[in-house]
Amino acid sequence: MNPIFKHGPSAQHRLVLVLFCSALLIFFDHKLASFDTVRGYLQSFVSPLQYLATTPKQMVTWAAENLATREQLIEENQNYQRQALAFDQQLMELNILKQENDRLRSLLASPLRADIKKMVAEIVSVNSDPYTHQIVINRGASDGAYEGQPVIDDQGIVGQILHVGTNTSRVILMTDVTHAVPVRINRNGVRLVATGTGRIDRLTLNHVPHSTDIVSGDLLVTSGLGGKYPEGYPVATVISVTKNESNAFAKVLSVPVAQIDRIRYLLLLWPEKDDSLFSPKAGNNKNSSQAEKS
Repeated sequence: MNPIFKHGPSAQHRLVLVLFCSALLIFFDHKLASFDTVRGYLQSFVSPLQYLATTPKQMVTWAAENLATREQLIEENQNYQRQALAFDQQLMELNILKQENDRLRSLLASPLRADIKKMVAEIVSVNSDPYTHQIVINRGASDGAYEGQPVIDDQGIVGQILHVGTNTSRVILMTDVTHAVPVRINRNGVRLVATGTGRIDRLTLNHVPHSTDIVSGDLLVTSGLGGKYPEGYPVATVISVTKNESNAFAKVLSVPVAQIDRIRYLLLLWPEKDDSLFSPKAGNNKNSSQAEKS
């Protein structure tokens, strides 16, 4: 439908009029500051619209920052957990090394005679047979070890080498039933023989007369007889003495001074070169696996 009134300003005239009005408004605003108050009202009116317009962007920015921060915190937490595990492992290794260092210090500080050469050895395996008390150490013929060589820890006598290999040796413990140690009572010098009982914490003394001056608490040390063990090393402590006249001999039990069930490091002893009693030849006899007799 066509409009009734077609007369009016053309688009060109409207554009010129708008430009002219704009120029007048700019002139009055710049020179006379006539629209400061109006601009303030307009700004206050438009501010909520501007806030609403920027809200989506702010929300997206906040969400992105928080998500990134959360992922970063999770990653940092995982890194800290891994570092904590690594530190715990290092601490455990340091504790193990400290314990081994303490054992070695105690071992090297044991009361050794000055004329005896020594070498540290480590246990590599233990005989699983409950009736045989033997261990394997990481020293052999290449290290100068020999059969019958005495073995001690930081407390006292442990046993002697039974068989020697190139790099390892088998040690028979003094608690083995086939092993015996010539000892003497440290208090009065009475000589006896301590024999293994098959129990890791017991030794027995053979053929002790009822008249023997021995009491509970006496310290037994090596007598030096038999050519195996040097004299004066602690062996065991007497824990019970039973004298029954119906028996020919008193029953004497003792507990080894060395903690045989806990040892890891040992000392191999060599005699002085000119000491014929403890020469390697004396240790290389065929009967080193049998009980020593005083």
